[in-house]
Amino acid sequence: MKAIELDGLTKTYGAARGLVDLSLSVEPGEVFGYLGPNGAGKSTTIRVLLDLIRPTAGTVRVLGMDPRAQAVQLHDRIGYLAGDFVAPGRQRVGSALRFLAALRGGAGAARIDELCERLELDQSRQISQLSKGNRQKVGLVQAFVHEPELLILDEPTSGLDPIAQQRFLDMVAEAAANGQTVFMSSHIMSEVEAVADRVAIIREGRLVALDTVEGLRADAVRQVEVTFTGPADPTPFLALTGVSDVHADGANLRCQVTGSPDALIRALANHNLAGLLVTEPALEDLFHAYYTGNDVHAAA
Repeated sequence: MKAIELDGLTKTYGAARGLVDLSLSVEPGEVFGYLGPNGAGKSTTIRVLLDLIRPTAGTVRVLGMDPRAQAVQLHDRIGYLAGDFVAPGRQRVGSALRFLAALRGGAGAARIDELCERLELDQSRQISQLSKGNRQKVGLVQAFVHEPELLILDEPTSGLDPIAQQRFLDMVAEAAANGQTVFMSSHIMSEVEAVADRVAIIREGRLVALDTVEGLRADAVRQVEVTFTGPADPTPFLALTGVSDVHADGANLRCQVTGSPDALIRALANHNLAGLLVTEPALEDLFHAYYTGNDVHAAA
C-alpha cells in the first residue's frame, strides 16, 4: 500500500488549470518534498488529498483509502498544517491545542507540553497576540502532536526563525525514523534538501521532475576549478565528453562538467595538480533549471 497515490490527477478552475494529469506515489515512511513556486499547484494538490476540493479527473488514494468516501476515517490518521493556518484569536495557546486534541478523542494531549517547550511556544499567550512565527508553531504542534501515520505540511516553516526551522527539521527526521510518512510542500529548497528522501518539482500544475536529490544532481552541471603546478593549457580539455565552457587563467583552469566526470579525471591524470575544487549544484539551482526550462515533458 502506498501512503499517497495519484493517477492522472487534474483540477480545473473554469478556464484555468490548477493541476494537469499529475501522477506520482509516496512510499510509507518516506519524507517527500513537493517543490514549486507560488501558484504552481502545490496547495491544490494537498486540498485534493484531504478532500477539501474535488478533482476534475483522475484518481486519488491516501493510505489506501478514498479521500472522498472515507474522509472521516482517513482524517484520524493524518496530521495537517495548512499554508494559511489560523486558530481562534481569543483562545490561549494551551487551551486551543487541548481543544484540538479533544476533537481527536484526546489523542496526543500528553505531548502538548513537550512540543511547546521544544518550539519555545508560550501556552499562556493569547493567539491574537502572537507573531506570525509563533502562530505557525501552534500549527506545527497540532499537526505533530498525535503522531499521525501521515503528515501533510503546506509551507511549514513560513514565518519561523532559523532556530525554529532547524527544530522543525529535527521533528520531521524523528517522525520518519518513527515510520511516519511526511509530505511536505515548500518553495524553500534548502529545508527540503535537508530531510527529503525524494523530491517532486511541479511547474504550472505539471510534474517536471521526480527523483532523489542525488538523482536530480546526476545529470546536473558542476563547476570545476583546477589549479596546476604550472601554466594551465586548456587544449587537452576542449573536446572532452561532458566538458564545456573551458577557460584558463595562469595556473587555473575552470570548466563545467555535465554527467560523469570520468573523461575529465582521465585527462587530469596526465598533469601535476596543486588543487581541485568541484562545486555541486544546490537543490535550489536544480529547481530553477527545471522550472525555467522550455520543455516540461523532456524534464519529466
